[in-house]
Amino acid sequence: MNIGLIGSGGREHALCNKIHESKSINKIFCLPGNAGTSLIATNLDVDILNFPKVLNLIKFYKIDLVIVGPEEPLVKGIVDFLKKNKVKVFGPNKYASKLEGSKAFMKKICAQNKIPTAKFKICKQGKQVKKFLKECPLPIVVKSDGLAAGKGVTICKTKKQVIKTTSEIFRGKFKSSKKVVLEEFLEGEEASYFIIVDNNSFKFFGTAQDHKRVYENDKGPNTGGMGAYSPAPIISKILEKKIVSKIILPTLKAIKSKGSSYNGFLYVGLMIKKGEPYLIEYNIRMGDPECQAILPRLKSDIVKIFKNATINNLKNTSIQWEKQKSMTIVICAKGYPGSYKKNIKLDNINKINFTKKNFIFHAGTKIIDNKIRSSGGRILNVSSIGNSFFQIRKKIINNIKMLKIKNSFYRSDIGWKVIKKNENN
Repeated sequence: MNIGLIGSGGREHALCNKIHESKSINKIFCLPGNAGTSLIATNLDVDILNFPKVLNLIKFYKIDLVIVGPEEPLVKGIVDFLKKNKVKVFGPNKYASKLEGSKAFMKKICAQNKIPTAKFKICKQGKQVKKFLKECPLPIVVKSDGLAAGKGVTICKTKKQVIKTTSEIFRGKFKSSKKVVLEEFLEGEEASYFIIVDNNSFKFFGTAQDHKRVYENDKGPNTGGMGAYSPAPIISKILEKKIVSKIILPTLKAIKSKGSSYNGFLYVGLMIKKGEPYLIEYNIRMGDPECQAILPRLKSDIVKIFKNATINNLKNTSIQWEKQKSMTIVICAKGYPGSYKKNIKLDNINKINFTKKNFIFHAGTKIIDNKIRSSGGRILNVSSIGNSFFQIRKKIINNIKMLKIKNSFYRSDIGWKVIKKNENN
């Protein structure tokens, strides 16, 4: 069986690595992939938003099943396009992808289906913003309506900051949308709950907590994610029942009621407040970098899971997990998430012996003149599994130090809250 994997980030390298473990595959093709995926798969250089070219490569290389990693092609309808051309593909259709593609759509789903979320207002102009400022206490969360690569969320502590941030979005800062969603600020602890869906049923696919802020102690602007750990201890069995009954089931029911269906990964970003889950966001794919923390714990054959999900047979699919914990830390280029250094040399990657307990996933890399160099703000994910988050983090940081990557940085405090709360180290 030939597998096609669309995407080029750390999430896709982690997926590629797990697919590579399957005994049912013949070849893996990554479209376009990165320097890391090239070690275990064939990279095909293509613009993933050029759907006809993607289709041509799928047909030429006789790819049997396509897995879509990133959100943008999903939101723009790649699944609908490929299915129309009789390609077997894993991922949600264009309508279902609006759960992530539009914050306004997400909030309307919540309102119509009584899904617990923060008080909100959808705004298209400054007058609406000023009205909400009178109705809601500070701080206020400002969200760009469309996709913004994890950078479209700002927690504003002053009215002046709200007006400045919303004005920038109205002027097209993120290109994907000139609409904003204003939210009340919920005080609590964030966590993510993952499922895999086959149109008719779903299966649990892990929990995680990530760190979006660029600096230690969760300070500074939002990024695409600086690190994550799995599982999330805060999600107890009692809380899980609430998440499923109050958020997951109403969401899937809402999509079906609109004459659509859902097939693919879905995760709900949550704020846990006094033991109750509140929906912050939907993601219509595996999170990044959460994927790099979750997948090392997966024991089951992921290709079998994907195949069964595409034929609506998840009910009869067993998904097994390692009992051990996992963590990933992101190495970023100096300057990220602003202007950052490019083409950084990564000389020591191949000198480090990574095993089934220790992983390195390429996030933004390319090969130039047979040498690995950085190609993005987030360069590498270094992951590990073990019995203690504290010890795992220590091991990862030791591995990062061995890499000796110039003009880079990382957060050394990933998991600091969970370690402080649950581990005596």
